[in-house]
Amino acid sequence: MEDEVDRLVAAWRRERPDLDVEPLEVLSRISRLARHLDRARRTAFAEHSLEPWEFDVLTALRRAGDPYQLSPGQLLTQTLVTSGTMTNRIDRLAGKGLVQRLPDPGDRRGVLVRLSASGRNLADLALAGLLKHERALLAELSTAQRGELAGLLRQLVAPFDNLPE
Repeated sequence: MEDEVDRLVAAWRRERPDLDVEPLEVLSRISRLARHLDRARRTAFAEHSLEPWEFDVLTALRRAGDPYQLSPGQLLTQTLVTSGTMTNRIDRLAGKGLVQRLPDPGDRRGVLVRLSASGRNLADLALAGLLKHERALLAELSTAQRGELAGLLRQLVAPFDNLPE
């Protein structure tokens, strides 16, 4: 089975035989897959009237477990955005009734962001929808192949996850 990356690599090998284009065989496929994944995610989120950033914040709170709350700093760490961006996101989600700000009992100046019941329900529905779309992307692989691919990608990505910001 030949794909577009095979054709791209063959063309570069013909045009630039002096270069080792082997990295393209892996990374161009990852790049193409990332575009398909982005489209699938946007579709899944749109089915629930969510933006990707809204999903990120809501699911970070949902994963925190009962009472589904985190400090803005903890949300920053999980979503990799600036504090100004996070403040804006919390404001917008609070305006939609999906989260609420509460005083932090451990810090008089601090606040906690808590997922509302409707936010929790929306996060659960959107996650189920996302998983349906993501399963479709992986449908051509067996369970064993998915496990092997996950392990290889973990090995490739882990050094980047441990870099300082």
